[in-house]
Amino acid sequence: MTKKLCRLWSAAISFSILAAIPSYGNVPVVQPFPETAGRTESTSGPSGGTSENAGPGTTAAAVQNGAGNQTTASANAAQPEIQSEGAVLLDAATGTMLYSKNGETKYYPASITKLMTALLVAEKCSMSDTVTFSKSATTNLESGAVTLGLVEGDKLTVEQSLYGLMLKSANEVANGLAEHVSGSVSAFSALMNARAKELGCTNTNFVNPNGLNNASHYTTPHDMALIARAAFQNDTVRKVASTLTYQIPATKNASARTVSMGHKMLYSGDSRYYPGVIGGKTGYTSLAGNTLVTCAEKNGVRLIAVVMKSKSTHYADTKALLDFGFALKAAGGTGTQASSSTGWVQTGSKWYYIKQDKTKACNEWQKVNGVSYWFDSDSSMAAGWRELTGGSWYYFRSNGAMAMNLWVESSGKWYYLGADGTMLKNTTTPDGYRLDSSGAWIR
Repeated sequence: MTKKLCRLWSAAISFSILAAIPSYGNVPVVQPFPETAGRTESTSGPSGGTSENAGPGTTAAAVQNGAGNQTTASANAAQPEIQSEGAVLLDAATGTMLYSKNGETKYYPASITKLMTALLVAEKCSMSDTVTFSKSATTNLESGAVTLGLVEGDKLTVEQSLYGLMLKSANEVANGLAEHVSGSVSAFSALMNARAKELGCTNTNFVNPNGLNNASHYTTPHDMALIARAAFQNDTVRKVASTLTYQIPATKNASARTVSMGHKMLYSGDSRYYPGVIGGKTGYTSLAGNTLVTCAEKNGVRLIAVVMKSKSTHYADTKALLDFGFALKAAGGTGTQASSSTGWVQTGSKWYYIKQDKTKACNEWQKVNGVSYWFDSDSSMAAGWRELTGGSWYYFRSNGAMAMNLWVESSGKWYYLGADGTMLKNTTTPDGYRLDSSGAWIR
């Protein structure tokens, strides 16, 4: 056996195979767990030792900023404990993201979809227009879907329809409004997607105006917050979404009836009441879980809170988000922005970097003292695997430094990060090891 084969065999049996970083097929995916678990770093190949560079992640103490002063978080507001799978808190005035948990992850939105429907209707229609409901609008619904009991030939004004849409969350009303605006549900869905892109949404696809279950109908907490921000800037939508009760006139199969707002945080007699809530929209399907969008304002500060894929914690999570946001703003903090210092700051276990323009680095690279760092969409310093521009994979060490000329073990496979930080594929490493098309070392 050659010396090189002996070395490879030794490597194969000497390192424990840990599986904290899952993989999709043979390609490593973004790591959902602390990056110190389940990985080994080596500067000298699969059989080499490990090393770390100094950086912000090496200590929990405050770090000196560019001016030589120590900085901590921009405001004394405790990070909220959110139980729902996805959540975002947005400063409605600036669009700044103040908090994100899986903010860029795709989820089924359920009836919070209707905020986009209401926004488009308010932008395209006169409130006195008449909506005539078709057979397709009133019958193409899944079993158990919430309705106003409308049938083919029923007529309501656009204004009445909007209240039925937002308060009752009536699904046939959403269909009827979509047909009124665009002629068909599919054409209206295309309009929804175009408007979403205009608002800066990047991971949203709507196929209906109501949010009923469809595998191709999804959005993210961040995208939904951008939609809600625009919706609550619209006077008509804001008025409808803040109304507690409204009377729908008699239709063919139903007498006049009163519909009520489903968002419990607007009712002063409810235990979930939250002073300052302007309005919002609830949602639920078996696939989406509980979803909730809330707009609240205090002392001139307006916030948008979005909660997705919740198991009945949507109100508690929304309260925690709003409490955090208002405390942050009252203390002078701005979430993804900072008001005074520049350089490294730490909040809890996360690190952030304040640029010279006083904003936090977000969705971008920063080179600090010659070391490259990536900052995620919530502005936190990246650690572990990331797939960035052009489908290239990078690995960021526990201190946040981009790995270069380095071997990383992930789920029992070894990958090599090149001189520019990108993971090499289908080639031979500088130290003589072959890599397959996924980047894994060919043993």
